Amino acid sequence: MVVVLQTDKETLSKSSARRHYRHPNRPSSRTTMPDNEADYGDHEADPADIEDADELTPEALAWQLLLLVNPGDEETALRQFSHYREAMAEADADVEPVWILKDAIDWTSGFFVDWKDAESFIDSVTELVRRWNLDIDWGGDPSDEDFLDNTDIPALMSTAYDRLRERGYTLWTWDTGSDNYGGWITSSRDDEAMRLVALALNIELRPGSDSF
Repeated sequence: MVVVLQTDKETLSKSSARRHYRHPNRPSSRTTMPDNEADYGDHEADPADIEDADELTPEALAWQLLLLVNPGDEETALRQFSHYREAMAEADADVEPVWILKDAIDWTSGFFVDWKDAESFIDSVTELVRRWNLDIDWGGDPSDEDFLDNTDIPALMSTAYDRLRERGYTLWTWDTGSDNYGGWITSSRDDEAMRLVALALNIELRPGSDSF
C-alpha cells in the first residue's frame, strides 16, 4: 500500500511523467507530516491511477519515494521523512533531494557502498531483505574471500535482482555520479510508480540487473 501526502503543488518540468497520483481529500494543503493515519487517509497509488507526478512538490515526491522503499511499513517511512525534512531545512538550496534521501534510508531501506566493497554490499542487502524474512543465494559463500575476490558489485547486484524478482521485489540502483553504488528495494508491483517518482525527482534509476 502506498499513501500519498497532500501538499501544495509546484510544476516540475518532467513532461514524460504524465500519469496520475490519487490524493486524499483534506481540509488544508499544509506540507507538514500528519501525526496519525487519520490525518492523511488510507490511499493506494496504483500505477494505472498515478496522477501528475510532475506537479507534486519535491517534498511530496520524497514522501512517496519513502513509502515505496518501505513496502507495508509506513512507520519507518514517517521516521525517515522527519529526518529528510530536518536535513533539507539545513541543506544548501541547490542540493538534490536524492542525497538527503540517501542519508535518511541508509542501511534501513537503502544501500550506498564503495565500488570495491562487495562485502558491505552483501551485508547491506542482506539486512534490507530481512525485513521480509528473505535470504539471498549469492551463488557462493559471501564469507569466503576467494568468492569475494572473484566477483564484483554489478554481478552481485544482478544476482540479488534475480532472486528478489522471484519473491515479488525489485532491487533498484541510482546513478551516484561517483565510484559508489546506491539503491533500494521496492515491491515489484510498484515498478512503474518508482520510475515515475524517480523521474520527477531527477534521479537516474535502473533495475539492479542493469547497474551503472
